[in-house]
Amino acid sequence: MARWRSSGDLWLLDPPGCSDRLLEFIGGSYLAASPQLSYRRLLEALASLGWQVRAWRYVPGFDHQQQANAAWRSFRALRQQAGPAPRGVLRLGHSLGCKLHLLAPDSGRGCDGLASLSFNNFSAERSVPLLADLGQQFGFRSEFSPSPAATLEQVARSYKQPRNLLVRFAADRIDQSTRLLAVLRSRSGDASELLELPGDHLSPASGGLRRQLLGSWADDQARGRRIEHLASRINDWAAAA
Repeated sequence: MARWRSSGDLWLLDPPGCSDRLLEFIGGSYLAASPQLSYRRLLEALASLGWQVRAWRYVPGFDHQQQANAAWRSFRALRQQAGPAPRGVLRLGHSLGCKLHLLAPDSGRGCDGLASLSFNNFSAERSVPLLADLGQQFGFRSEFSPSPAATLEQVARSYKQPRNLLVRFAADRIDQSTRLLAVLRSRSGDASELLELPGDHLSPASGGLRRQLLGSWADDQARGRRIEHLASRINDWAAAA
């Protein structure tokens, strides 16, 4: 059984044996409060393929730039404590987590690539309409910072990582990967790719809770195979660098 451990606001999972490949993960919205549970299957599948997994936990807010900075600082601090630099660093995000990686203060320079699952960049009004309405009534921030338009402008202007794998799931109605891809490809030297797979917006998120509680007979084997396939595709893309 995989052994997760916490360090500050990060959850850590090491692969079997030694590895110098590092994966820094940020999940989407409220799923990311407990990434070691919400994304257990995907992250453990990647660990089994030889990745040191570091997953940042957070509760979403309106200041996405501040949260991107906080995640980047946590990942960097743990790297510095760990000793020798890893051979490869992959950033992996799901939904809002993709945006936070794109807003990292090093502009993507500190990694060898970003795998973006179900990129989502909606406004606060569409994402959390009740909070947006309350913000307008009581005078607190009611739009994300940076806004959706400002986020894409910042990516076009400042984001420096050429290697990006954008994964879009066929039944995902809130995915905005194609819009992000157009912005990325407008940059000189871009090498971004789009991968389309079966599934929906929540396909990357599975803790295998039915299996844990009821045994393997109650498991959704098809979902498990899809997650293993996703992990394999991410790993193969990263290895091709």
